[in-house]
Amino acid sequence: MPGTNLTRDEARTRAEQITTSSMEYTVELDLTGDDATFRSTTTLRFQAEKGSRTWLDLIAPAVREVSHNGTDLDPAEVFGESRIQLPPLATTNEVRVVADAAYMRTGEGLHRFVDPVDGETYLYSQFEVADARRVFACFDQPDLKGTFTFVIDAPAHWIVVANSPASISDVREGVRRWSFETTPALSPYVTAVVAGPYHEERDEYARHDATVPLRLFCRRSLAEHLDAGELFDLTKRGFAFYEDVFGLPYPFAKYDQLFVPEFNAGAMENAGAVTYRDDYVFRSRVTDASYERRAEILLHEMAHMWFGDLVTMRWWDDLWLNESFATWASALAQSEATRWDEAWTTFAVTEKLWALRQDQLPSTHPIAADIRDLEDVEVNFDGITYAKGASVLKQLVAWVGREAFLDGVHSYFTYHAWANTTLADLFSHLEETSGRDLATWERQWLQTAGVNTLRPITEVGADGTYMSVVIEQSAAPEHPTVRSHRAAIGLYDLDDGQLTRRRRVELDVTGARTEVADLVGERQPDLLLVNDDDLTFAKIRLDDRSRRTVLTSISTLPSLPRALCWTAATDMLRDAELPTREFVELVLGGIERETSISVVQHVLHTARMAIHLYADPSEPLRLAARWATGLRELAGAAEPGSDAQLAFTRAWVSSAGSEQHVAEIRALLDGSDVLPGLIVDTDLRWHLLQRLAVLGAADDKEIDSELARDNTSTGERHAAYARAAQPTEEAKADAWRKAVESDELPNALLTATIQGFAQPEQRALLRPYVSQYLEAVPRVWAERTIDTAQKIVQGLFPRVLADAETASAVREWLEGADIPDAARRLVAEGLADLDRALQAQACDRSASHS
Repeated sequence: MPGTNLTRDEARTRAEQITTSSMEYTVELDLTGDDATFRSTTTLRFQAEKGSRTWLDLIAPAVREVSHNGTDLDPAEVFGESRIQLPPLATTNEVRVVADAAYMRTGEGLHRFVDPVDGETYLYSQFEVADARRVFACFDQPDLKGTFTFVIDAPAHWIVVANSPASISDVREGVRRWSFETTPALSPYVTAVVAGPYHEERDEYARHDATVPLRLFCRRSLAEHLDAGELFDLTKRGFAFYEDVFGLPYPFAKYDQLFVPEFNAGAMENAGAVTYRDDYVFRSRVTDASYERRAEILLHEMAHMWFGDLVTMRWWDDLWLNESFATWASALAQSEATRWDEAWTTFAVTEKLWALRQDQLPSTHPIAADIRDLEDVEVNFDGITYAKGASVLKQLVAWVGREAFLDGVHSYFTYHAWANTTLADLFSHLEETSGRDLATWERQWLQTAGVNTLRPITEVGADGTYMSVVIEQSAAPEHPTVRSHRAAIGLYDLDDGQLTRRRRVELDVTGARTEVADLVGERQPDLLLVNDDDLTFAKIRLDDRSRRTVLTSISTLPSLPRALCWTAATDMLRDAELPTREFVELVLGGIERETSISVVQHVLHTARMAIHLYADPSEPLRLAARWATGLRELAGAAEPGSDAQLAFTRAWVSSAGSEQHVAEIRALLDGSDVLPGLIVDTDLRWHLLQRLAVLGAADDKEIDSELARDNTSTGERHAAYARAAQPTEEAKADAWRKAVESDELPNALLTATIQGFAQPEQRALLRPYVSQYLEAVPRVWAERTIDTAQKIVQGLFPRVLADAETASAVREWLEGADIPDAARRLVAEGLADLDRALQAQACDRSASHS
């Protein structure tokens, strides 16, 4: 990735020279050819400081023409790597650039995909963080906003979508021109181009003063699976909710949502043209957890139309605010405007656990991060930026009051519409509407890293009442900040087989020790739950009595406190305070009655990975066998056709290991034995076959046969995973060559191959690749695009080899490696996972010997 970086200082200097109020882009693209490139013509008009020097961003195989204010420039002289150097600027400038831009297969820039079902070509753009420059010449930084007029020639049977409505005209036989209306002022990274013979569905959102046209798009081969009714309903609910709470109408002329192939992320908030990975068009049976997740993503991207697109961060330092606000807003909208009224429960077990893990890695950083350049921001789409930020925003809302918070947000949107801002701009409006000084809160929660632990210390008298209750607060030595928390403490009694809250005390937890005087003389409950109702962001611990209660009776708690106990147990597991064997028994004993399928699936995944990474390695089979047997029983006992049955079955298949298990999986696959109500559809068939491949019970011939049944892009991904997952030296060598030594795989197949390669059951086959991995990291980081490099460096890190030998090899290599900070961060995070696994293994070993 040499020559493609941009520093914050460079961006700031350029922004000081350019006047954004009159910046106008006209972008003409010719998408009619079948070559690896397409013609891109950019005309940019802008005002600037006279005599200043700057550059345009462009990554392209060839630049044909460059002119400035009518004077032709020699492309060979002004274009190099990723920049077009401009001559001294006039007050008013017009630059025209004609280039051959490249179609991408990495999910960046303008991605090109050919559907194996019908042979049709589908294109879509992905420009965040700085990949608009792969399609047209621009000032590719968020604070240089301009208006955009796209003019796109495409095959006549295609549909073309951009950020605004379009008129269509015939250019020549077989070619149509799509002339799009000029957009409001946008940052380049939220512009979009999507083109191809997409299937289209239409509706509209009606409000008191106007209607907003709504459209859904997907590939034609997925059209039968597009549940347009539910998606349009969610969209309308989201618009009604956000327009109400934000106090501003939706700011763009239309709202398109496009499900596109081989998308790298979950979705992207392009203004008026949101793109989603088309895995969210469900072609097989999925549990409601997938629908809940899709709804959260839909509402997340919609929130960005206001917070991110209408008002945009000045630089990527405030990426956290952009993403955290959308994450908080989407959970709020789900809980109050959709059928997922327990969305905060899901948030507590999924998003907050993600944040807790990220906040304990050596790469943790303040929520308000220091983003020096583009490489910094690329690796900062993490649990701090999304989940921890959303958690503390939730706290902020509670502290200043919801009405005052939303009044401040309304004022912020109104005052800064179509402009760029910093955190200080938002906080000035919040301080005005709430009357609170946010400086101390900002210092404690946004400018420091690390997470606090809240632990109850109790003394109980002979009569069974509390003599003393103290909340001890601690912090990691490397991040010693002790914060102020508004927290609730719940007292739960086990009554007639149910844990019921008897009392709730809310207080401020400050300093290292906080006395809870209100609980002195109170009868000791079966469960003392710190941070009841999930008011603060902290690691929570249980006293001995509460821990025993949770291990035997977690399923009897109401939804949110149950989720908090799952979170506490998972975090204690990761911190080597709860042995893996106890966690597994907790899950097997309590998961059957869990009502949130999102929680079920998350906890099942956590337990499986704990068995592979955190269990006593001297007993590798006992716990795995216990787990697989328990899951098979749960699958058999679940209601036929239920989400729980599907979740338990998939989890059992993922854990199966014996010859008997192979026979049972084979019976499900060939239909000779079925669980009542379980539909073995296309994606479940692949799941069964992939497990057989891992266990050496399915070969290339059988994988090819299944792919012939499902000759789709999804089938190709499943097949790539299965081939890489086979327990042979040849399969591993082939997967390694395709993923690391060549760039032949498009992004989706690369991801599937990486995921299939690293199987915990195949440690002996994987061990030789530790040294190969370490040798490859510098080369991969230097030669691949940053998104692809991250996939390889993170995905192939030898986490499944959770032993001292691997940790020592990685540590020694890191000490002498000469690699960029962003790459070093990813490897250091992997090493931290290995060290944590070794500590957890020691904890489990001690429990087995006690």
